[in-house]
Order: sequence, then C-alpha cells, then structure tokens
Amino acid sequence: MKNLADTDETLLIRTDHSDQAAWQALLTAVTTPNKNGFLANVHVVDDVAYSDLTTEQAVSVARARGDLLIVADTTALTGPEMPLLAVLPFHEDEDDDYDEDEDEDEETKQEHGELRVIAAELWSIENNISLANMDWEDFVNAADEGVFRGF
Repeated sequence: MKNLADTDETLLIRTDHSDQAAWQALLTAVTTPNKNGFLANVHVVDDVAYSDLTTEQAVSVARARGDLLIVADTTALTGPEMPLLAVLPFHEDEDDDYDEDEDEDEETKQEHGELRVIAAELWSIENNISLANMDWEDFVNAADEGVFRGF
C-alpha cells in the first residue's frame, strides 16, 4: 500500500474509481463553502491504489494520520445526497462505555465508529471533530437512519 501524504488535514480517501463525473460532483460539493463560509479541511487522496479498500483497511492505513477519516466509496458516489462515510477510530481512553466485566472480549470490540454524512454537511463533522468542539456522539444522535444531514 502506498504511503499517505503527511498532512494535518482530515483525509478524504476515494475508494471507488468507477465514475469520474460523480467524483467531480462530490469534490465540488465538498470544496464549496456553505452559505456561512464553512468548509471541510480535507486532504484528498485520489489514487487507484486505494480502490475497493474496506473500512478496516482504510482505518489501518490512516490510523496514525489523525482522529477522523472520510471515505468516498460506492455509496457516496451513487447516492443523490452523496453520503460520505465518516470514520472515527476509537482510542482506548475514549471508550467510556466499556465495562471490563462484560463478556465482550477485545477481539470483538469495535475499533471505530461509522456514520454517513451528506457531502454538503461534511464541514460540520470535520470542523467540529477536528477542533474538539463537539463529540462524535453529538453527530450520531443527530443522524437520521444513520446519515447526518445537519442540525
């Protein structure tokens, strides 16, 4: 697997290379500021070397790069709202709900959170998670059927 760029920006990794027009539309939506001028601070990774990466592989590749990862997969490129996959790797000290007495062992414990976010609202999750203004759960709780469309 190729090395990712050394950047402080949130990675936006393209994993579906089947439709260039859809990709360009998604990029336009992500890189256009909203009416208040807010914009996601992302580093775009558009390389066929990352085609068809699973979520787990993407997390593995990007783990040392930051707390949030955005994946432009088939669902993002084919859905009318362009619902990108936002992935937040969990760190041991962040898992406040984990109870050592539970029967769940370390191998079955989820290592990341996933949430779809429409392209037009990516800025909200990216800005607030990156700056620690809000918690992941704030977005999860505001999602409708697993998709964050804004507050």
